[in-house]
Amino acid sequence: MNNYNILVVDDDSEIREAIKIYLKNEKMNIIEASNGEEALKDLENADIDLIIMDIMMPKMDGIKATFKIREDKNIPIIMLSAKSENTDKILGLNIGADDYITKPFNPLELVARVNSQLRRYNNFGHKESKDEIVVRGISLNKSTKTLKVNDEEVKLTPTEYKMLKLLMENKGRVFSISEIYTKVWKEPFINGENTVSVHIRRLREKIEINPKEPEYLKVVWGIGYKIEK
Repeated sequence: MNNYNILVVDDDSEIREAIKIYLKNEKMNIIEASNGEEALKDLENADIDLIIMDIMMPKMDGIKATFKIREDKNIPIIMLSAKSENTDKILGLNIGADDYITKPFNPLELVARVNSQLRRYNNFGHKESKDEIVVRGISLNKSTKTLKVNDEEVKLTPTEYKMLKLLMENKGRVFSISEIYTKVWKEPFINGENTVSVHIRRLREKIEINPKEPEYLKVVWGIGYKIEK
């Protein structure tokens, strides 16, 4: 049996403790957080396989935390909601939660839902590894140097791979044309604008549904390009 790491996020310590007892019986490792801010920090420091996320919490609630997590991670998220939180529950599902369970809940049902999500994710999902960079629907494998867009493999030239790797490893950061050129081509930037622009256009044709209205590879006018988080 896999020793999955489960992040339990709830401001009620008694609920966290109850969940921990039942999941430890399933040989799972439990990491606890009392709000969304703590959860985001835990995600940076540990390899998490699944998140159980309460909606109503101080500092950062479960909706905001889920939205932030879904910017670049595909980890299964099960939301905990009170019956009075139906609107938030629907919002949570719409922004990327995989399942929900209503408080008060049967712990055995929660365990069953956790196991179900882990099976689905590991059999059919896309678990990000240290060799992969994932930004929503696109994933770049640094070991095999392969690109998948919505689970379909897309062929890249060596230069396209280097450029996309640079941008995906630094998602959200804007690179000037000269920076891209010197980092990818490893030579001084002299009249390289057209060269970079041509490769940007080709990359967009490969990763974007509509290259004229890019979802991933964005231009920041007067500055350069970035991969949108």
